[in-house]
Amino acid sequence: MQFQRLIAVAVGALFAYCGPGRAQDWPTRPITLVVPFAPGGGIDVSARIQAQKIGELLGQSIVVDNMGGAAGMTGAAHVAKSAPDGYTLLMGNSGTHAFSQALYKKPLYNSITDFTPVALVTESPRILIVRKDLPVSNLREFIVYVQAHQANMQFGSAGVGSGTHLPCVLLNMAMDVHVTHVPYRGEGPAQQDLIAGRIDYMCSTIQTGANLANQGEVKAIAVMSPHRVDIVPKVPTTSEGGLQGVEASVWDAYFLPPGAPPAIVHKLDKAIGATLDDPAVHKRLTDLGLEIVPPDRRTPEYLAKFLPEEVARWTKVVKAAGINPL
Repeated sequence: MQFQRLIAVAVGALFAYCGPGRAQDWPTRPITLVVPFAPGGGIDVSARIQAQKIGELLGQSIVVDNMGGAAGMTGAAHVAKSAPDGYTLLMGNSGTHAFSQALYKKPLYNSITDFTPVALVTESPRILIVRKDLPVSNLREFIVYVQAHQANMQFGSAGVGSGTHLPCVLLNMAMDVHVTHVPYRGEGPAQQDLIAGRIDYMCSTIQTGANLANQGEVKAIAVMSPHRVDIVPKVPTTSEGGLQGVEASVWDAYFLPPGAPPAIVHKLDKAIGATLDDPAVHKRLTDLGLEIVPPDRRTPEYLAKFLPEEVARWTKVVKAAGINPL
């Protein structure tokens, strides 16, 4: 009996010694960064730009692993179930951690309790674009037109519950209109139909929407952001156009599995902050149309507070719009 007690004490002491030590020495091998979407998309490009610099600062390579499926939940669920040792990291976003909680009856995880928040990093505001022959030139004219013709209009998106769908639902609610939604399998097909005049408007990602507007393929009416965006500086915000409370950005953030050691979270957060402040990285990300969040919003504490607010916000939008959970 005494021998067993000694063994138990020794094992406890070993874990007590190794736990902080491993956190302090971390990382000693490559880190896997799970991007829960297919290669080549906006979040994938952004993650790869950041991963290279973060790896340099930590002294270990960061390997990006694209793990798509179930609107990003497959990859996120994998991280939620991984060991909390700092070697499996997730680049999550509004879709994986806010929209999913309202859009699915049984999401694969609880985004608030099943992850360790690390850092909010970037935001990508939506931009309202319309077919180029729609007889409006600003948001006020657009609102009047949609209210008068809503029964015969259609708006497109990259799919039900996507980052180009729910922002337009929020917009329609603010305008008090009911417009037919046409979901596509991706943003590209929706934009092509908008260019062809088959649908009337969409709430596009800022990168592609701004490019189409700058090329004269569509008309840019408003950015759904608290302030104007550098890549389309002449396009006013929704609040400037008379609609308050319809700011909509898809944000990206880093998460670790639940129970990750605070020392690892702090060290990783510090490296992420230094990466975002690096002039070369900053330029590459902003050239993509992304907005880098300020330092006071990058902390684990801020993300832990911000996430439940986002879940509540978009759950309210989904319910108000009458979208049936999948």
